[in-house]
Amino acid sequence: MKKIIAAFDGLKYSRSTQEHAIHLARQTHAHLVGVFLEDPTYTSYRLYDVIPQVGDFDDLLEKKDAADKALRKNSSKEFETACQHAGLEFTVHHDKNIAIQGLKHESIYADLLLIDGRETLSHYTEKLPTRFIRDLLGDAQCPVLIVPPRYKPVDKIVLLYDGEPSSVHAIKMFSYLLPQLKHLPAEVISVNPASTTLHLRDNKLMKEFMKRHYPHAKYTVLKGIAEEEIVLHLKQSAEQSLVVLGAYRRGAVSRWFRESMADYLMRQVKLPLFIAHNK
Repeated sequence: MKKIIAAFDGLKYSRSTQEHAIHLARQTHAHLVGVFLEDPTYTSYRLYDVIPQVGDFDDLLEKKDAADKALRKNSSKEFETACQHAGLEFTVHHDKNIAIQGLKHESIYADLLLIDGRETLSHYTEKLPTRFIRDLLGDAQCPVLIVPPRYKPVDKIVLLYDGEPSSVHAIKMFSYLLPQLKHLPAEVISVNPASTTLHLRDNKLMKEFMKRHYPHAKYTVLKGIAEEEIVLHLKQSAEQSLVVLGAYRRGAVSRWFRESMADYLMRQVKLPLFIAHNK
């Protein structure tokens, strides 16, 4: 039995993460862990919003903290109830460490981590990808499934392949972790520079490998700028795809100057993204 962890901000509970996690856990007969990130430095209110109010400051602060505690408790209870109704084997963790550090540590002991791509673990709404998600993806110790704002059943698997070991590693991890999804149609997408041919890189080796994992996969080789061509292809598809990709792990300086394919996809398409990188 595999262990799937689903990360939640109890103050801004993501029902999309809940629905994706429960559906996937049921399909794979996995043990599901709800990790509620209760960072002591993070509250639903900002301190300077409380200070100007008339009345006893300590009393107001106590009421605000009590409200946050109740909200987090209700979120946790909602997750527990949904898991019980689904008949899942599950556990709830209340992580009271610094959120990003705690979640990275949890990922060491998980097979797969699910999280809403909008998570910030802060008061603010940020453009995608958020700083929290980028930090998490750079150092997560297991594959990560970034989920969109709304749950929709997946009816196709898209495997991004660029000829690099990291893209093949991501396909391997997806195949090993989620063999129950192999019944879905699969498409391998590769993009070559405009000046080259439509030849699939390492064609013989790649197809020999894929025959053992996704023997009926369709191959699509496009020409142009990878980010643009892949997004256009995904948007033109009628299916609700789950996209598998690697190549996220780069140094912080590198990420300042060249964003990851995952960054681009998070902004452009509302699809689940399975991201795995070899260390």
